[in-house]
Amino acid sequence: MTADAQHDLVLERIFDAPPEKVFKAWTDPAILPRWFAPRPFTTPKVEIDLKPGGVFNTLMMSEDGTEYSNPGVVLEVVPNRRLVTTDAFGPGWVPTGQPFMVAELTFEPLGGGRTKYTARARHWTAEAKAQHEQMGFHAGWGQCADQLAEVLATL
Repeated sequence: MTADAQHDLVLERIFDAPPEKVFKAWTDPAILPRWFAPRPFTTPKVEIDLKPGGVFNTLMMSEDGTEYSNPGVVLEVVPNRRLVTTDAFGPGWVPTGQPFMVAELTFEPLGGGRTKYTARARHWTAEAKAQHEQMGFHAGWGQCADQLAEVLATL
């Protein structure tokens, strides 16, 4: 899928791990907290119900204990290839009120046990995209991708 320059922020990486491991790191509540938040933030709480309409909730916490709740739902699951989530809805497809983005993740096999990973944040408005960029999308998601690579090396 091509990026929409007005609404999308995109991060791509090549991981030395097969798509199955990268997908598992994204969908296993025991693994995701090991890399999901840019250090020194942590992810003390994760809830994942891996089916369309299932919850995809994370709680990030700063060093001073400030909590950042990220509730949402799964929109699409293609095992080991694609995962799409959004904060636009909660459980039961109840609108959350102020949607921010859709996270679209793809895991493309490259052979030799490697994966092309694409993380696309699709925003509802150009203003939301600009806000996310100013919040540090590239640095934060990039740091998390580096942390994900570290975790993948241990799986």
